[in-house]
Amino acid sequence: MNDWTGFIICLAYIFGLIAFAELLRRKFSYTSDFTRKVIHIGVGMLSWALLFLFDEPWLFILACLGFAVLNLLDWRFGFFTAMSSSHRENLGTVYFPLAAAAVAYVFWDTPPIMVASLMPLALGDGLAPVIGRAFGKHTYQVHTSTRSYEGSIGFFIAALVGTWLALWIMPGTPELGPAQAFLPALVVAAATTLVEAVSSWGVDNLTVTATAMIILALWPF
Repeated sequence: MNDWTGFIICLAYIFGLIAFAELLRRKFSYTSDFTRKVIHIGVGMLSWALLFLFDEPWLFILACLGFAVLNLLDWRFGFFTAMSSSHRENLGTVYFPLAAAAVAYVFWDTPPIMVASLMPLALGDGLAPVIGRAFGKHTYQVHTSTRSYEGSIGFFIAALVGTWLALWIMPGTPELGPAQAFLPALVVAAATTLVEAVSSWGVDNLTVTATAMIILALWPF
């Protein structure tokens, strides 16, 4: 596919996702913390399509940097309520596209690792607070943030499944079977769960991704 076509599709998808989240907030009274995670997961899952949307990573990286700036302006001025966090110190929406740009730059030629590196962030970090709010009964404190063990378990399971499927199913190098993909996915899920548990203020969007990147870069595939 022509990279500019992929670029346009990428932008249309993201802005459509923001519009959908805003619809959920306005028409169905979902909180902005929930709709923010809808956007978080939806944008993260776009990584599965990058190989088919772009021949080279540069336009995607440019889009990520542009969204980092846009999200910083949104954090400051509040353009998109559906993306707003209830915690003003949380800059996670700014860190997210920066993390995605770094992953694309480093792992573009190894698509399974590229997608797998983003799954703890996209699925684990996206679902953990949703599960925690719905089922969290046992809490713990990290700095000024209250977490739940149920949310952390949800993070681990989602990160494990997402990372495992990416390493196994995503075409490209390395080519792994389901058994070969499971151990690195397990290690990534365990490590990123611990890192997410001690990261606050949205910085987990960077630390979780960096942890996954380091493990998968060093893994002897």
